[in-house]
Amino acid sequence: MTSALPHGADAVRNAAERLLEAAATGRPCAPVRDLIAPDDLEAAYAVQRRTVDDRLAGGARVVGRKIGLTSEAVQRQLKVNRPDFGVLFADMAYADGDVVPYDAVLQPRVEAEVAFVLGADLAGGPLDYAQVHAAVDYAVAALEICGSRIADWDISFADTVADNASAGAYVLGTVHRGLDAFTPRDAAMQMRIGDEVVSTGSGAACLGDPVEAVAWLARQARELGEPLRAGQVILSGALGPMRPVGAGDAVTADIGGLGTVSVAFGPSGAPASVGAVGSVGAVGSAGSVEEDA
Repeated sequence: MTSALPHGADAVRNAAERLLEAAATGRPCAPVRDLIAPDDLEAAYAVQRRTVDDRLAGGARVVGRKIGLTSEAVQRQLKVNRPDFGVLFADMAYADGDVVPYDAVLQPRVEAEVAFVLGADLAGGPLDYAQVHAAVDYAVAALEICGSRIADWDISFADTVADNASAGAYVLGTVHRGLDAFTPRDAAMQMRIGDEVVSTGSGAACLGDPVEAVAWLARQARELGEPLRAGQVILSGALGPMRPVGAGDAVTADIGGLGTVSVAFGPSGAPASVGAVGSVGAVGSAGSVEEDA
C-alpha cells in the first residue's frame, strides 16, 4: 500500500509509544493514524513490531499468531482487501470456563473461532492449502477476547494493524480434532452471552475456509522472516460477528464438531480464576469494528 504521509522512524516510534502507554496505564489512547497514514501497511506493521519487541524485552513469550479482518463486510467497511495478523503471547491464554477480570483487556469484545495447533513448521515449500492441512496437529474451538487500546474502537486499518490486530486474550476448548475427522469450512457456530444467541456463522465465513486463512498467514509470516512453528496456536479468524461484553457476562460458543468453549467476566480488578493458563494485563489492542477483528 502507498501512503500520503511519511512513515519515518520518528512516526513509528511515536505511534508505538502511544499504544504502549495506553497498555501500561489502562487508558485508551487516540488513534495513531495522525502519525502514520490510515492505509500504510508497512508503517503499521513496523509499529506492531516495536510494541511486540517491547513485550519480549519484558519477558513475554510468543506462543502463536492470530488472524483478523477475515470478514468481507468489515474489509469493505475499512476499505481494505486483505486480512491482518497479530502475535499471541503466553499470558493471553485462559482455560475453558475461566473467569477473566473485566479490565484484563481494554474495551473487550468476544468472537468465536476455530483455533489450530501446528504439528510441523510452516517455513518452506509452497505454503498452500495441502501443506497447511498436513501441518495441523489438531483443531479446537476458541473464543478470542478482542480489545482496543484506541478509544471507542475508532480505528482505521493502520490503527488495527499497529495495535497487534486485537490480540487481547483467548480461550481454547478441550475437544481436539485432527483434520481427518473435522472439516473446518463446514463447521457451524453459535455464540451466546448468557442465554441469548448473539452471533452465528460458519467456517466458510473465515476467508472461505479457516485452513486457507492459515495458509495466507503462513506466507505472510515467512515473508517477514518469522515463519509459523510446530506447537504454535493459530487463531484463524471469526466465524461470525464479534460482540461487546460487560462485567458479569458469561460467553459460550458451540462449534460443530469441536464442542463448546466458554468464559466469564468478573469484576474489574479481581484476580483471574485458578484455572487460568496465564494472566493478562491491560494490553488489549485494536482489531476491527463491530463484526470481526
